[in-house]
Amino acid sequence: MKLTRRMMMGVAMGGYLLSAGAAMAKTELTFWSWRQEDKAFYQDVIKKFQEKEPDISVKFETYAPENYQTILSTALAAGRGPDVIQVRAYGNLEAIASPGYLLALDKQSVPELANFPEPALAAETLRSDGKVYAVPFAMQAQLVVYNKKIFKDAGANAPKTWDELMALAQALKAKNINPFANGTATAWQNETIVGGLLSSMLGKQFEEDIVSGKANFTDPRFVNALAKLKDISQYFSPNFTGVDYPSSQQLFVAGRSAMFAGGSYEVANFKSQNPSLDLGVFPAPVLKAGDQALIATYYDGGYAVNAKTEKKDAALKFVRFLATPEYGTAFTNTLKNLSPIKGIKIEDAITQDVAKLADNSMSYLMLVRFRYQEPSGSVLLQSNVQKMLAGQQTPEQAATEINKGIATYYKPFQK
Repeated sequence: MKLTRRMMMGVAMGGYLLSAGAAMAKTELTFWSWRQEDKAFYQDVIKKFQEKEPDISVKFETYAPENYQTILSTALAAGRGPDVIQVRAYGNLEAIASPGYLLALDKQSVPELANFPEPALAAETLRSDGKVYAVPFAMQAQLVVYNKKIFKDAGANAPKTWDELMALAQALKAKNINPFANGTATAWQNETIVGGLLSSMLGKQFEEDIVSGKANFTDPRFVNALAKLKDISQYFSPNFTGVDYPSSQQLFVAGRSAMFAGGSYEVANFKSQNPSLDLGVFPAPVLKAGDQALIATYYDGGYAVNAKTEKKDAALKFVRFLATPEYGTAFTNTLKNLSPIKGIKIEDAITQDVAKLADNSMSYLMLVRFRYQEPSGSVLLQSNVQKMLAGQQTPEQAATEINKGIATYYKPFQK
């Protein structure tokens, strides 16, 4: 009987040790992001992933967007940082991929890369070695978001030409309706305003000419577009030079402004804060009827693996999950951001509209083309447009300063 008890105790102890060992064997990944507003979504995604991979847990941590790149770079340089990283694209990607902080991905380690269009992969590719370092997560667009109820009550339609936009803004103001919620106190918002309002006026040919060196930013097309932006700024938020980004958002969310020049990513945020909003989108108005209407597009970033992680296999499993059409569909329909993954199903009407508009687009120019070196095109555009709209520079002066900064490193401008 004693032997039986010992045997039973042994079996029980063995079972306990096995279960404890199984618990200890669970791999915990850390996952960093700057997308604080998307935390609930990612927690739900992680839950679904863990249902498929019960031996892997994921701890999601977010940081303030303006501090994220510095915090991340500092941690990676010290040989630390998260296992899985939400990274930005283009120049910001190169800043952490060039030193070797990220694991290079290919279609053997991540077969799902075949689900992405080449421009999306190019945004996550290091130019020096031609390797992909992240799974793309979103295509964003700069355009105009508008309040359909305000338009309907005012008997207005979405403008197609610049003259129609100016007439609409004037008519709304005459009815004591604030036309645009935008302010310019937050520097980076000046770039989104340019993308949202001037893309059609600049056009694809201008982008081609800039990239090839046939033109630079003192080109009349660019200067004239800045002058038009100066004209429309009288219809921005009252005292707009002192209105920061969160305040401009709140003006629009509260239904106190008819339009918001910015990103397609604003839609989900606006709707989450005020579900009663009936929103629409339209592209930057053309200079004259018959011109091609365009939106400015870019790939927002991707999911990367820390080159020094000791949990490479688990990290790759998670990144692969974030590259599936199942994930892309959830991402698109929940966050109202366009996933670049092929085969996704878009349910939301306004996101379908953005997807259609994306068929006619130019690059979100400074981010895609001139954010690789310092002073970056984005910083130059943001600061000089901010000064111009504050009355401290003319459009010609702003264009000259932008061009001068880029010419310090961009050889086509040094002719």
